[in-house]
Amino acid sequence: MSRFIGFYDYTVILTYASLLSAVSGMYYAAQGNFLYAILFLLLSGLCDAFDGAVARSKKNRTTSEKAFGIQIDSLCDAISFGVAPAVLCYFMGVDGFWGRLILFLYCLCAVIRLAFFNVLEGERQQVEEGANKYYRGLPVTAISIILPLFSLLRPVLSEPVFTSLLHLLMLAVAILFVLDFTVKKPDWKRLLTFAG
Repeated sequence: MSRFIGFYDYTVILTYASLLSAVSGMYYAAQGNFLYAILFLLLSGLCDAFDGAVARSKKNRTTSEKAFGIQIDSLCDAISFGVAPAVLCYFMGVDGFWGRLILFLYCLCAVIRLAFFNVLEGERQQVEEGANKYYRGLPVTAISIILPLFSLLRPVLSEPVFTSLLHLLMLAVAILFVLDFTVKKPDWKRLLTFAG
């Protein structure tokens, strides 16, 4: 029996790498190095894109290991794609009463989305194997693409305009986290084959 609680094997490595990347991004955001912060957010998203496939590659996972995987992934995602982007946006100028309210709402909606996913995924895994083929609501990991793409506008917009639009972007993303619509999951193997 292990002396530590939890499960320790290769199936959670990318999940933990995503968390480490997000914490690094928050550090760089606090230093004002937004380029590195954005790059670490992208890296978190990349790790998350493949962590499920890595976990499913272990064929003899127990029910407890599967349940742990769902929970640890969502807990890490809450930090990587909830707290870390909010911290980054705060240092990029989303501040004041409305800014802080938007960032609170963003984090709250991210956590609600992740908790709802955990409930649905736990129920789904009791009746079927493999990966879920659809998202309900915008997945929180989408911010790892949305925010870097939006940040490309920073050099071409004035600071007040960029900051105002960043407020609106974070509010819109928060709402999309909890809006009930269905999106087909991307086929990463097909995308990588096409990119290659």
